Amino acid sequence: MAETKSTCCYCGVGCGVIIEHEAGRIVGVKGDPDHPANFGRLCTKGATLHLSAAPETLAARALYPELRPSRADARQRVSWDVALDTAAERFAAIIAIHGPDAVAVYGAGQLLTEDYYVFNKLVKGLIGTNNLDTNSRLCMSSAVAGYKLSLGADAPPCSYDDIAHTRALFIAGSNTAFAHPIAFRRIEDARKANPDMKLVVIDPRRTDTAEAADLHLALLPGTDIALYNAMLHVMLWEGWVNRDYIEAHTEGFDALKKIVREYSPAMAASICGLDRKAIEQAAQLFATSPATLSMYCQGLNQFSFGTHNNSALINLHLATGQIGRPGAGPFSLTGQPNAMGGREVGGLANLLSAHRDMANPDHRAEVAALWGVDSVPATPGKSAVELFQALRSGEVKAVWIACTNPAQSMPDQTLVHEALRSAEFVVVQEAFGHTETCTYADLLLPASTWGEKDGTVTNSERTISRVRAAVPPPGEARHDWAIVVDFARRLGIRLGKEALAARMFPYATPEAVWNEHRASTRGRDLDITGLSYALLENEGPQQWPFPPGARRGKTRLYEDGVFPTPSGRARFVATEHRITAESPSARYPLHLNTGRLRDQWHGMSRTGLVARLFSHEAEPLLHMHADDMTRRQLRDGDLVTVKSRRGEVVLKVAPSATLRPGQCFVPMHWGANAMGGQGINVLLPAAFDPHSKQPELKHAAVQVEKYTAGQALVVLRRSEADAEGRLQPNPLAVMERLRRWLPRFPYASLTLAGRTAPVVVFKARGDELPPDVLDALDRELALDDPTRVLSYQDSRKDIAKRARVEGDSLAAVRLAGETRAAEWLADMMVQGHSAAAVRPWLLAPLTQPPAGQAARGKVVCNCFDVAEDDIVAAFRAGESLEALQARTRCGTNCGSCVPELKRLRQGVAT
Repeated sequence: MAETKSTCCYCGVGCGVIIEHEAGRIVGVKGDPDHPANFGRLCTKGATLHLSAAPETLAARALYPELRPSRADARQRVSWDVALDTAAERFAAIIAIHGPDAVAVYGAGQLLTEDYYVFNKLVKGLIGTNNLDTNSRLCMSSAVAGYKLSLGADAPPCSYDDIAHTRALFIAGSNTAFAHPIAFRRIEDARKANPDMKLVVIDPRRTDTAEAADLHLALLPGTDIALYNAMLHVMLWEGWVNRDYIEAHTEGFDALKKIVREYSPAMAASICGLDRKAIEQAAQLFATSPATLSMYCQGLNQFSFGTHNNSALINLHLATGQIGRPGAGPFSLTGQPNAMGGREVGGLANLLSAHRDMANPDHRAEVAALWGVDSVPATPGKSAVELFQALRSGEVKAVWIACTNPAQSMPDQTLVHEALRSAEFVVVQEAFGHTETCTYADLLLPASTWGEKDGTVTNSERTISRVRAAVPPPGEARHDWAIVVDFARRLGIRLGKEALAARMFPYATPEAVWNEHRASTRGRDLDITGLSYALLENEGPQQWPFPPGARRGKTRLYEDGVFPTPSGRARFVATEHRITAESPSARYPLHLNTGRLRDQWHGMSRTGLVARLFSHEAEPLLHMHADDMTRRQLRDGDLVTVKSRRGEVVLKVAPSATLRPGQCFVPMHWGANAMGGQGINVLLPAAFDPHSKQPELKHAAVQVEKYTAGQALVVLRRSEADAEGRLQPNPLAVMERLRRWLPRFPYASLTLAGRTAPVVVFKARGDELPPDVLDALDRELALDDPTRVLSYQDSRKDIAKRARVEGDSLAAVRLAGETRAAEWLADMMVQGHSAAAVRPWLLAPLTQPPAGQAARGKVVCNCFDVAEDDIVAAFRAGESLEALQARTRCGTNCGSCVPELKRLRQGVAT
């Protein structure tokens, strides 16, 4: 077995991994102990990366180019030549008639830096439009705009090392324990090493992160600016600001001071829904700590005033001098593995390479000279929301979507789906052929993915890591950068720019691309001209800047108090409280917050292939305060309709103690591949920040009503490994067959359960379940042979059930009209229990198994498969957390479940 060092492909922590592989297959993964981001640790998602590359996942991969002659036709396999020639001809024809701004590219923070660079050069250099945006617009563009507005450049000034040096850590708008678990492990380590370190969490919900806090400020959604202004008000009143730092290194303080004088703690308390004394306490901790570090993410970014959210927090650092020294500074946590790398190469519609300013003619001239073109466009292109609005209106005719899934991830999904239907030509360059966006692809181009790619990424702390391929891509999949280079040359011929395209895209390796990107940074704030692939491979990951002659990168920025602004001073930004894009009303009375699950990532195109990653939260759920449920006569597990001004979804509801009344929460991962309708993001508004153009994906106003119509349906299908270790039937192939049924039902859920023997779980409720529908489902599940199945039918009550037992195991179940036994039947299938003892009861309307074995419930520790009920029973029996961990090993591997273990222990104790 061979080992290859690379990086994780999930969040922006940028963990190093060691990929274990043999015979062209990835067979294992472990943390890289030498990588400075994680020192060998991995979260539940990273630790199961190899399972997302298991043989059965080929059923979800795009393997060959596919083209459809017309929208009425299905896509058919074609050669790469046909695929790229067709794309070049269609794009060239549209450009000839409508101009370069009639085409666009929409990419992703999962692309490698080399991929990003060639896309940027293709669009802004060869084609001549700035219509290149990415899904980084949805998560990080407010952080980018905030850094630039306040500090002069998109350069996070801090490092993960600062976590160990800080004495007061403020986490704002981030459930770090779920979204960045390895960073949270470092926080736990720092607090253990320094018990006096204070943790303040600013979040509407009492998340696992908030549970660990010394002070939790559960502010109302979107009221951060009022809070930070009030904290600065207190600092001014108490004399806690650093006037020497303000006078020497900043500008604009007097204008901000006039504003914050109005933001008394009492005023802010009424806006934020907080206690006045808590605001004063937070201000004191922030200002008087020897070193204050803030870490923040989507809870600040994803608002229509996200840029000012960021700047209001940065104002506190500038006012107190808490920046440019160990343990101090504003630290934006990136949500994707290479959102930073994309920003470095100018991979957004308003950016240019190496942090150059699109509005600066000298900067545009520098980029044009580097690329060998006469000029690059001066007008910013369409940002994400604007791009899909332009597709719907016909202003943009063709779009090339790479490595992202906007038909799941964008707000206002109705708009996005209409846009993709309206577009004249849609190209999707994607590793996974089952995503919601692939449905709209006129041309599908198969791309390589994690474990197969070669290049670099940059994480949240400016650390550049080498990404190495362990195995070749399957089928005819190609690397993203190589697809773009091939297309660019073909497009150049059709645009009458053959020689120019050949000169612009001479690359034969990703290193050649990276070397040109490196040259573009010379003399810039992110200068990496002292780096090389060889140095990264021999010396390991490095932070930028890393100019020639440097022996190491810069751990933190602005230590000298000099900032990359015209004056050399940081800027205080005058920020005022604004209301969210939508406020609760009589018709839509509830705040809806969105966020992440611990074990899923983004649109689940990869994590949704791994059964055990569903164990912590098994299906789409609306989390709601118990009082709000009582008012609506709702119980745990009831179906509800969640309505916003744009659309609605039907899903189950669960009580949550993490929310205050009047608020509810739903994870953002669930799309139309996993549930009925267009997914969660159909509820969210397309309103965006005027500075960053980042949409308000964090909040909507909604109504929640009980859903009781129709008949219930549950389908279960178990897979087992054959003699060669391959799962039969392939659970992902079963899911793909069942996926086409999702749109037929107002409520539907399609997920996985289990570990080594996955169970496909399909739940639905429809107005009626006619025999032809049930017959079709039975054929999908091998339940159509009456000689091989147990069957029960009561036509008067519209109840019809079937079960198939293979050997001693329950292999498949279909319950229609009455589904009380679904939970324990699924649990029995997951655990592989013998069906012999319960065979007479398999189709009975029982909520508990007759053999007396209760269902296990939610799995808390995914690493060692330890369930919540077992943990609670151990605590009630008097077992300590340490003894439980020694016995079951829960919480001793990745550590992601440790906050929940502590909470369960506390719950039993009280």
